[in-house]
Amino acid sequence: MANWMDRFFGLNENGTTIKREMTAGLIGFFTVVYIIAVNSLILSESGMPIEYAIIGTIAASVIGALLMGFWGNAPILLIPGMGINALFSYTLVQSMGLSWQEALAVVFVSGAIFVFVAFTRFSKMLSEAVPNSLKEAITVGLGLFLMLLGLEKGGLVGPGDGAILSLGSLSDPLVLSTVLTFLLAIILFIRNVPGNFLITIVLGTAIAYFFGMIDLGQLSEPGVNPAEAFAVFGSMSFGNFLSTTFWVAVFSLTMVLVFENIGLVHGQVNFINRPEKYSRAFQATSVSTMASGFLGTSPTVASVESAAAMAAGGRTGLTSLTAGFLFMGAAFFIPLIKIIPDSAIAPILIIIGGLMLQNIKNLDMKDMSETFPALLIIALIPFTYSIADGIAIGFILYPVLKVAIGKWREVSPALYVIACLFFVNYVFHVVG
Repeated sequence: MANWMDRFFGLNENGTTIKREMTAGLIGFFTVVYIIAVNSLILSESGMPIEYAIIGTIAASVIGALLMGFWGNAPILLIPGMGINALFSYTLVQSMGLSWQEALAVVFVSGAIFVFVAFTRFSKMLSEAVPNSLKEAITVGLGLFLMLLGLEKGGLVGPGDGAILSLGSLSDPLVLSTVLTFLLAIILFIRNVPGNFLITIVLGTAIAYFFGMIDLGQLSEPGVNPAEAFAVFGSMSFGNFLSTTFWVAVFSLTMVLVFENIGLVHGQVNFINRPEKYSRAFQATSVSTMASGFLGTSPTVASVESAAAMAAGGRTGLTSLTAGFLFMGAAFFIPLIKIIPDSAIAPILIIIGGLMLQNIKNLDMKDMSETFPALLIIALIPFTYSIADGIAIGFILYPVLKVAIGKWREVSPALYVIACLFFVNYVFHVVG
């Protein structure tokens, strides 16, 4: 079996082992497993029963792992995207007036368009149309976003008087637990201790328990009965298919999905120095997105937290498959998963974010027509809490600056079209 895995996944070729890939998958799973609870709560705001949302979230994560593992062969974890789930519940349903069943139909149609793009020459055309400065900026912006999420999740920063953010107090058990766990995590990481992130999660959980932050009574809480929730599969409604509202929703969601994932997948395959994996990984992402509509959840994306699995040594699809198999049983172990505290996960997000920030050295600071749109992407992704908004503003500004200094020929025709589409999408949201 080991020989089969080596041949299929190219373990030797990728300089990895079965043990390392499975450990990385385990780390990745614990880093993203929060999505089960968080995504389900956000989807329930659309009127979807939370039991449906839980099953849909888990099913989409499993299917995404299988697609990325067997087709993409990359250590990328496909899970319902944060931000896009909010767009699903608060924009498509609450603002635009679609039912949650109709919003699932929007996801399916947007995913089908995404699949068309990914499996045709449009994928390469769009990828080549995006300049390297913007691609690098997306990676750096995502890194900064991860660091911010980690700092907030660990209580190290939060809203303050007269300031956007203020430092947390060490008198807070969450902050103290996070600080101690971070010191442990960064030492283990810098010393390159095998399985350092997994050790961090285990010991971080123990530290949190010592400070009284874990209620073991949660272990007795009932899980979800899958038999009662599988009805969410195929619950899409195309009753509004011919309406303007439906197609405005499809246009907006498709723009976000295609270009957010171009940036995410590019950044992640470059993170492991395997750019040749981009095409198939992007295709796997598109099919997973389309499947999300059928399975009953907001679209999956190439999660930012995939970098945690990569930093733990993941290099192939075996990492994704490992996380996928763990998601399969997650519905029965939600109480156990829920006892893992934020203080055990936050340090990992901070470290991974720091690693991704290193890509800023690839920006040419001498050419501000290249650098300034990139810097805006880097700033806006964390400041707006929206990967899509950060990307959109950078993509709109880039051709504007090139035209202003007479270098309009440096911008591909495709990028002009992309910038116009992002602008139109922005106007739709503002007017709406």
